[in-house]
Amino acid sequence: MANQKEIRARISSTIGTQQITKAMKLVSATKLRKASEAIVKMRPYASKLQGIMSNLQDSADDERLAVYFKTGEVKSVFMIVVTSDRGLCGAFNANVVKRAKNLLDGEYSHLVKNNKVRIMCIGKKGAEGLKRLGYTVDTTYMSTLVDISAASAFEFGQFALDQYTSGNYDKVEIVYNQFKNAATQILTNEVLLPVSQKAAAKSSKTNSDYIFEPGKVEILQDLIPRSLKTHIYRAFLDSLASEHGARMISMDKATDNAGELLRSLKLAYNQARQAAITREISEIVGGVAALEG
Repeated sequence: MANQKEIRARISSTIGTQQITKAMKLVSATKLRKASEAIVKMRPYASKLQGIMSNLQDSADDERLAVYFKTGEVKSVFMIVVTSDRGLCGAFNANVVKRAKNLLDGEYSHLVKNNKVRIMCIGKKGAEGLKRLGYTVDTTYMSTLVDISAASAFEFGQFALDQYTSGNYDKVEIVYNQFKNAATQILTNEVLLPVSQKAAAKSSKTNSDYIFEPGKVEILQDLIPRSLKTHIYRAFLDSLASEHGARMISMDKATDNAGELLRSLKLAYNQARQAAITREISEIVGGVAALEG
C-alpha cells in the first residue's frame, strides 16, 4: 500500500485534472451551442438546393452537363478527410481515419498502389493519423475548422471542382462526422462528384409547370457547383459541431472518472492513515509493556 504522502500527491493531481476536464466540458458546451445553431440553419438551404436540382434532372443528359454526371471506370480519386486540430474528443478523429483507411485499403486499394488517390485533410489529426499509417497526404488546404467561413469553404469547394472538371480526378469523395446531437455523431462518407442522378432524385419532386429562364441546363450549370460548395460547407459545419459534442461528452466522462478515482484515493488514504495510527498505538502499548516488565 502506498504511503500517505504519495496518496496525497495523487489526490492533489487528480483534483487538478478534474478541474481541467470540467472547464473543458463547459467550454465545449458553449461552443457546441453556437456550432449546432449554425448547422441547423444551414441544412434547410442545402436541402432546398438539392430539391431544386431534383426538379431539373430531366436535363441531366444534356452534353453540356456530361462532365458532372459522367459514368465509367474510376481511375483517380480526390478524397477529402475532415477531422479536428485537437484531441481529447474520444474516438471522433480515430473513426474518421479508420473509415478513410478502409476505403483506401478496400475500394481504392488498386488506385493507391498507382498513386491515383489524392488525400486532402481538413484538420491536423486526420493528416497525422493517415501519415502514421503510411499514406501520402496533401496539406495544401489543411486548416482549422474553428474559424471556418462560407467564403473559405466555397474557395476549397471551387478547388475540388476544378480538379474534377479539368479531368485530373474521376471522383470526389468526402469523409466526415455528421452531427445528430451532442451524444451522437454519424460517421459518413459521401461521393460529391460525379453527381448521382439517383441520389438527387431522392428529394421530393414537384410536377409544377415552371417556366425556366434562361433554361434548365443553364440553371444546372450554375446550380451544381453551388450545390457542391454548399455541401462541403455543410460537412465542415457538421464536423465542427460533432467535434464539440464529442469533446463535451468525453470531458464529462473524464470528470466522472476523476471523481470515482478521488473516492478510491480518499478511501486508500483513510486506510493508510488508520493503519499508521494503529501502528503507533501498538508501538506505544508495546513500549509501556516493556517498561513495566
